[in-house]
Amino acid sequence: MGFIFNNLFRRKSVSAITDAEGHESGLHRVLTVRDLTFFGIAAIIGAGSFSSIGSACFSGGPAVIFLFIICAIACGFTAMCYADFATRVPASGSAYTYAYVSFGELAAWIIGWALLMEYSIGNIYVAFSWSGYFVNLIESFGLHIPVWLTNNYSDAHQAFLDGTSGKLSQAWSTAPVIAGLKIIVDTPAVMINILVTWLVYVGTKESRNASNVMVIIKLAIILLVIIVGASYVDINNWTPFMPNQFSGVMAGVSGVFFAYIGFDAVSTLAEESKNPQRDLPRGMIYSLIICTVVFIILALVLTGMVSYTALNVSDPLAEVFALKGIKWMLFIVSIAAVVAMTSVILVFQMGQPRIWMAMSRDGLLPKKFAEIHPKYKTPAFSTLITGLVVGIPIFFTTPKFVLDFTSIGTLFAFVLVCGGVLILPRNMDAKEKGKFKMPYINSKYIIPFITIISLIVIFYNHVSMVVNDYTSYNFPMIIFYIVWILLAVFSFIKSYSLIPVLGLLSCCYLLTGMGWTNWMMFGIWLVIGLVVYLLYGYKKSKLNDVVL
Repeated sequence: MGFIFNNLFRRKSVSAITDAEGHESGLHRVLTVRDLTFFGIAAIIGAGSFSSIGSACFSGGPAVIFLFIICAIACGFTAMCYADFATRVPASGSAYTYAYVSFGELAAWIIGWALLMEYSIGNIYVAFSWSGYFVNLIESFGLHIPVWLTNNYSDAHQAFLDGTSGKLSQAWSTAPVIAGLKIIVDTPAVMINILVTWLVYVGTKESRNASNVMVIIKLAIILLVIIVGASYVDINNWTPFMPNQFSGVMAGVSGVFFAYIGFDAVSTLAEESKNPQRDLPRGMIYSLIICTVVFIILALVLTGMVSYTALNVSDPLAEVFALKGIKWMLFIVSIAAVVAMTSVILVFQMGQPRIWMAMSRDGLLPKKFAEIHPKYKTPAFSTLITGLVVGIPIFFTTPKFVLDFTSIGTLFAFVLVCGGVLILPRNMDAKEKGKFKMPYINSKYIIPFITIISLIVIFYNHVSMVVNDYTSYNFPMIIFYIVWILLAVFSFIKSYSLIPVLGLLSCCYLLTGMGWTNWMMFGIWLVIGLVVYLLYGYKKSKLNDVVL
């Protein structure tokens, strides 16, 4: 029994991963720091800025900018941890590979399973959002698609049961019936998934060129949106600034954090980067900074143009211009949204196959997942499976379900990445030219001091989030405080590096904003993943052949 338990936490050495993957890769190294930065922007500015930002503004009001800043700080600390790993382990697999060398095989599998939610399942939400803007765009040209071909079955059925009016109810009432089943499918969402899967399948260079063009287009249009929108800002709309207190701000954590989860997709492209140890860290950090500035300005413009109460819609950028009667901007926004979300789907669709490829190399998935196409030099089989994993659920799931599901899995992955940096021996070598090295700041006294002062202030003023602002999140906040205190103790004992500790605390805090339904779904997902691992991955792992 002890042997089995130990095997669950067996680790791969950094040299074993880099040596093996360096010889077996076969992928084209064509990506520069500019390409990686653009991939990061492509993944971050998409459904978050064109869709989920609306519900976040509705919950938090203008003060939602604080949530963007909190998420950016959490992602900034996490990005530096990713960057440190990317320098020391310049191989595909992202957080999965990093967990393998720090926590061991079981944690690596859990991360790989969680990242399946981030990339594949997250793309389902983006595909739904893309469809909405695409339909609006073609309707501006006088083209109309039947509503039963532009909506998802689950929402249409629920609208019928609730007796509401609108396109969803119309889709249910007008849908054709075959064998007693109403045919309602979001066709545009399905088609964009097929198109992007094909593009990712045929090559990295082609995907890079398409991504770069789309990033330039969407940044130019978003700049136009900000400039035009700023002229219609009424500062009275910023009052009250925090209408629902801080609990309202944190209520939008799923939507806001969803906007940021794409930056780590850059780390999956290590084996297609010309100089991964230099360019991967820069690409992640540059894209994160650029996108945070864009999000904050965009949120201020949206909440300044109209009252935050009008933003609880799926297309907030289009809504604000519609309310202001600026019809020509509706067309521009639709184009930007379609381009932006296409680029997000593209990057996520590139990330997932490369994680599966890394897992397959380790024996945790069948060898087929690591198969490289002889002509296109891409993980062909994994790419096709990713397309199916995204495409099939489009027929029966809903945007709200996948949004909540994705964010919690990503935060969980970020927690393990930050924790992994703390576990690995600190890299004491002098910084090599052109390579990133995370600065070491001793947290021995800093974290305990911050912890003591913060807890005194919280309880002295009787505004503990456990008691007041987060009544519905009591238990998660209690867990957070316990983790915080333990980290303070271990920081004092082991002199942990400050940046990963702050990253770990930031991500754990954001996890407290997740509701019980999110945790329940995530728990079920993890149980399914553990069953798959024990039935296949544990037995087939290549570490079974290694004497530990």
